[in-house]
Amino acid sequence: MTEPTPIAEETQSFSFKAETKQLLNILIHSLYKEREVFLRELLSNASDALTRLRFEMLTNQAVLDPEAELAIRITVDKDQRTITIQDSGIGMSREEIIEHLGTIAESGARKFIQASKDAKADFSQIIGQFGVGFYSVFMAADWVRVTSRSFHPQADAVSWYATGDDTYQVGPAEMSERGTKIEIRLKEDAAEFADEFRIKDIIHRHSDYIGFPIYLGEGKDPINKRTSLWRTAKSELSEEQYQDFYRQTTLDWEEPLTRIHFVTDAPVQLYALLYIPAKAERGMFALRKEDGLKLYSRNILIDEYNKDLLPEYLRFMQGVVDSEDLPLNVSRETVQASGLMPLLKKILTGQVLKELESLAKNKPEKYETFWREFGGYIKQGVASDHVDGEKLHDLLRFNTSQNPESLSALADYAGRMKDGQKEIYYIVGDDPRSVLRSPHLDTFRDQGTEVLLLTEPMDSFLLMGLHKYKDYELKNVAQVEAPAGEKPAPETEVERIADADFTTLIERFKTVLGERVTDVRASKRLSQSVARLVDPEGALNPELQRVYKYLGKEYEIPKKILELNPAHPLLKSLLQPGAESVLQNIIIEQIFDNALLVEGLHPDPSSLAERIQQIMEAALGSNKQN
Repeated sequence: MTEPTPIAEETQSFSFKAETKQLLNILIHSLYKEREVFLRELLSNASDALTRLRFEMLTNQAVLDPEAELAIRITVDKDQRTITIQDSGIGMSREEIIEHLGTIAESGARKFIQASKDAKADFSQIIGQFGVGFYSVFMAADWVRVTSRSFHPQADAVSWYATGDDTYQVGPAEMSERGTKIEIRLKEDAAEFADEFRIKDIIHRHSDYIGFPIYLGEGKDPINKRTSLWRTAKSELSEEQYQDFYRQTTLDWEEPLTRIHFVTDAPVQLYALLYIPAKAERGMFALRKEDGLKLYSRNILIDEYNKDLLPEYLRFMQGVVDSEDLPLNVSRETVQASGLMPLLKKILTGQVLKELESLAKNKPEKYETFWREFGGYIKQGVASDHVDGEKLHDLLRFNTSQNPESLSALADYAGRMKDGQKEIYYIVGDDPRSVLRSPHLDTFRDQGTEVLLLTEPMDSFLLMGLHKYKDYELKNVAQVEAPAGEKPAPETEVERIADADFTTLIERFKTVLGERVTDVRASKRLSQSVARLVDPEGALNPELQRVYKYLGKEYEIPKKILELNPAHPLLKSLLQPGAESVLQNIIIEQIFDNALLVEGLHPDPSSLAERIQQIMEAALGSNKQN
């Protein structure tokens, strides 16, 4: 095949934009060893064109060649080093070919260029992720000619030609059939792709599950499987097929945590193949850009990202759903109006929750991996889903005061409860380490009562929906008295500050702290800590306080009651004769700020640095005098 000669008087030349030129330069001079990715991208584009036409023909039969088979045909010429890919899809008009092939979204080009600078970047995953998939052909091509004719019966054919230089040409063409034909002259070092055996190998590895027949050469049988895996019996599928399908549809090369493949005949005909990814965060080069499942009606893709098939808290799921019962005049409104979507959602949600319950029971280590990645989603479900929220309780996992390094289910906690304990206790904080030092835990530690550690932002929202587990109410240790129990006898009785002296100390605290607290009083709960902050009666509960904080609502530090430990040595030292009033005030301020820090309420922790330095200088000065 010789280089085409454009018709000068009817062909226009256009310049690529700067980002596109830079992108092409990267691709053309790339020494990427697996250049076969270009074929995957061109076949994916052809499949998209066929899908769009099939969707169009559901409501419109006034298309060019309505009886033509929806297919892809590939031919190669070893001697000429050419490969031709032709589809009978929706085709393009002159305006569309300029729009789709002449320009790249600037943001996509910039992101690709930035990603390609990474020495470890895998081009096989970068290509196609930023709207640049077609241009991967220039990794292997000397020149490319695209001829296309739109599905509109009166449309004229158009050609697009480029060598990877700064310009491309668009002009009229001769083409009687509908669709798009891409002719590629391969570089000398890419001649391997003009070989049918090599083409077959690439298709089997990358494009076997394209839903349209791919013909090679003069062959009359498709070389791709075209298998709808979700419609195939599980007994007929291998683990490798499941993994290949997941990789090809997501470009996630990490093995998913688990999959769910099921078929129902009643109350609806439903096929589904769903996967739980290994990671919650999508990689930069993930194929799936949005949440949602692929929705098919009788093997016809009608929605690439359907968000109505699962509740929002399960939006991390990947996969395919196909129903015989969905109407073909498909739009979101008609599907919703049909009443089928709520039914499909109920069935799919039930299957996913059943799988998670099985994973938690039979493969706890794998479930722990799931929880660390997706636990926040389950908590969101408890907080927001009034239908399924209670069903999710047994899927929750927590660290606890007695098992801070491992995860416990609520059932595990209930099984370890002390005799007579009727409530599940929890504490809310900013991180697991600091919350373990909370003064609210003093008496619970003394009595050996286990407490759930809720230290993630989502936990405050979780508690808005989690008030009770089975017959046990959940209680915040900051708001309740410690459970009745036999307190261990200390080795030596700790002497408390005399009431009169303690009253004087309280007045000192009130004077220094002023309106920052609503009251200062003795604590009945503290045994090891010097002070704690509690809410006055009628105050917004701690969980809601944190919710407002996380949501960025108008938020001020809530005024609390400061409780002091009458037996703590630090407070006793404040009463010693000769204690300087200035240093006393500094220490009182620090005690209050420490309490705010432990609660996660301090607005400016860095402001403590100067005062801490003053306290250290005073301590060193005292030692020097001694």
